[in-house]
Amino acid sequence: MRVSDVMSKQVDYVRVNTTVRDVCRLIFGRGINGVPVCKNKKVIGFITERDILAKFYPTMQDYVEDYVHARDFEAMEDKVSEIFALKAIDVTSKNPTTVGPHTPILHANSLMAVHKIGRLPVVDEKGNLVGIIAKGDIFRAAVGDRLELAEDEEYNDWLSKRYYLTVDWKNRLSFEMPDLIRVFRDNDTERVLDIGCGTGEHVIELAKHGFTAFGIERSRLMVEAANKKRESLPKTIQKRATFICGEYENLIPSLQKEDLHAAIVMGNSLSHNPYNYKAVVKKTANILSRKKVMIFQVTNFEKVLKTQKRLLNFSFLKSGYEASPYQEHLFLEHYDPPRDGKTLLKTFTIFDFTGKRWKFYGVRNALFAYLTKEEIARILKACGHREISFYGSSFDGRKWDYLFRKPFKPLESDWLNVVAKR
Repeated sequence: MRVSDVMSKQVDYVRVNTTVRDVCRLIFGRGINGVPVCKNKKVIGFITERDILAKFYPTMQDYVEDYVHARDFEAMEDKVSEIFALKAIDVTSKNPTTVGPHTPILHANSLMAVHKIGRLPVVDEKGNLVGIIAKGDIFRAAVGDRLELAEDEEYNDWLSKRYYLTVDWKNRLSFEMPDLIRVFRDNDTERVLDIGCGTGEHVIELAKHGFTAFGIERSRLMVEAANKKRESLPKTIQKRATFICGEYENLIPSLQKEDLHAAIVMGNSLSHNPYNYKAVVKKTANILSRKKVMIFQVTNFEKVLKTQKRLLNFSFLKSGYEASPYQEHLFLEHYDPPRDGKTLLKTFTIFDFTGKRWKFYGVRNALFAYLTKEEIARILKACGHREISFYGSSFDGRKWDYLFRKPFKPLESDWLNVVAKR
């Protein structure tokens, strides 16, 4: 693979008379560690963070003339205004390392390693700037693009470090639990299975209300968090809450002996199983006793795709962890339309706010099952459920809603909530 296959063609660069202040703005604004310096379009240098920081330190002549003051590191920081006023030509590293469009990407990577730099200008045969390539571009091309999309466990492990810490569980449970408990009481339900239980909030709340609840979850980090919460509960409640980590298809049959009466799959967890959600529903239905109540909470993909222009969520939330260095997080979630009619690609992007500026935390892509009201009805009827009710609820990224008090409206409801009995 050649540099031209992966390089960025829209290149930020500065001119020889650009001030260092403006160079710094570009470096911070683009989240990069350096930029080419050009005269016309010809590359004559490259400025990095290291070059700018080097200007804070005294020269050898400064040491000779005033050794004591030359070692005052706090005073060095006061030079920032002086450094901002310098021109790019005063700071740039001369004779920069460059590559051509036809250079193999691993050759470019070896040059970065030898010269201890993270980006290389790409120039044509006349030395004119035509692109730039970074270590990240090479890593993505050589490794990242060959990885499979995030598995459900890895995806949830990643989200557990930011997103799940910000969920207002007090608000969510205040709306969802009354409706869940009412359905369970009406159907003589005492023992409940929570599939994709996350960090265990529904299981623990059910246990507090006298139910025996089992939570199963793929994410090891989430199960660890759930068990920590469980350990802080009174012993009588601890006995009624159990968390198990593993693959749903393997765990569900093993719970046959627990005499489970109902199952819940909340927070779009069913869609997290793009290729085996039918098996999950079928195996769950097979182990339930009594009235075999099943409850699903599924994202209303029809609204997301048709009225929200693919955007599921755009929200600013305060950090849910007191010791976090970040004050706030920005969560951006969107779906691509289903290309095969069965799955959607979800992209989840997170930014963190330090109190002074925003910084990029990360992005994950994962495939989700494209579940519709009709598809869920088909699956449940195939499992013998004849009484299936559909409801709608709202969610703005922060505030939650009751589950079973409003009719489902395909172009208005944020959640599709399902209650099935057999």
